[in-house]
Order: sequence, then structure tokens, then C-alpha cells
Amino acid sequence: MSELDLNTIQANKVVDARGTSCPGPILAAKKGIADVKVGEIMEVLATDSGTMKDLPAWCKKLGYDYLGDVEAAGYWKLFVKKTK
Repeated sequence: MSELDLNTIQANKVVDARGTSCPGPILAAKKGIADVKVGEIMEVLATDSGTMKDLPAWCKKLGYDYLGDVEAAGYWKLFVKKTK
């Protein structure tokens, strides 16, 4: 997806992990994905730069689609699509 697409996406669930460091954002994503139905999108807000590599790896491990990320004012928005 392009950055423009990601800026306009409406996530079904937003997980705010800003201010936490590894493994906080992944633990928050793991907890949050339970509320997301197959085909829906979860947005993870994070300030820890490690999340930029950890979240895509977590998605790959679990078989979810990592849609990409967008930099916001002092944090990142990362998007995950639940596929199973």
C-alpha cells in the first residue's frame, strides 16, 4: 500500500503502544489482535523504533499481512491485516 492509502485507512482497532519499548508494542499488538476479526485491520501506534522491524516479523510468523507504516508527529502508525 502507498503512504497515501495508509493515511486514509480506517482501522477496525487502534492499539496505542506509544511510550513503551520492546517488547511492549508487540505485547500490545498480540493482545489487540484478539479483538480483530479476519479481514479487518489493526493500527498500532508506537514510539519505539524497534517496532518497525519487530511488528513485520511478528506478522510473518503468525501469517498476518503487514500493510506498512506511516510516520506521524513523533511516532509511527503501523498497519496489520488479520488474515486468519
